[in-house]
Amino acid sequence: MRLYVSPRAPNPRRVLMFLVEKQVKGLNLVNVDLNAQEHKSDAFRSKSPLARVPALELDDGRVLTETRAICTYMEGLHAQPNLMGRDATERAFIEMADRRVEWYFMLPIANCVRHTHPGLAPLEQPQFPEFGQSQATKVRETAAWLDAELQRQPWVAGERFTIADITAFCALEFARLMRFRAGEEGFAALQAWRDRVAERPSALV
Repeated sequence: MRLYVSPRAPNPRRVLMFLVEKQVKGLNLVNVDLNAQEHKSDAFRSKSPLARVPALELDDGRVLTETRAICTYMEGLHAQPNLMGRDATERAFIEMADRRVEWYFMLPIANCVRHTHPGLAPLEQPQFPEFGQSQATKVRETAAWLDAELQRQPWVAGERFTIADITAFCALEFARLMRFRAGEEGFAALQAWRDRVAERPSALV
């Protein structure tokens, strides 16, 4: 199988962290240069029509896109260590936490960075700086909620490390491009959690 990724982009990093946590090896990694617009080439669009990474090309030629779908597929192939829930109830609560982080934390971070960072102007045309700044407010609102969650439980979805922690960590690291650092913003629990995740081998990808 081939996994199409892009260095430093948060969604490919989510999949790569997931694979390291799963101890999955043997995938052929293909780097897609976003700055060179490789993701918009006809060759790549034939695999990922919406020109997005990551994308997982299966051995039979079919291609899975969307981070969560790729992780679900790999969880099915490699059941342990479990990162998405051991039964229906746990799966639902982990997915709820993961979706909350993805939609209300990662997405505003991405919008802020893509619309305010000059280095990303080639990828986001046109940029709307005022919209980007408005998203920064939403990031801090969700960070306050996440900090409160981590004051009462050790991990984003509860008592153990899951895919929700991977999503939140990749989002928080990407937020450095909007100069957001949890500790400096007064979110001590969020910063302490981030520092714990950063010690895991998967955080080095």
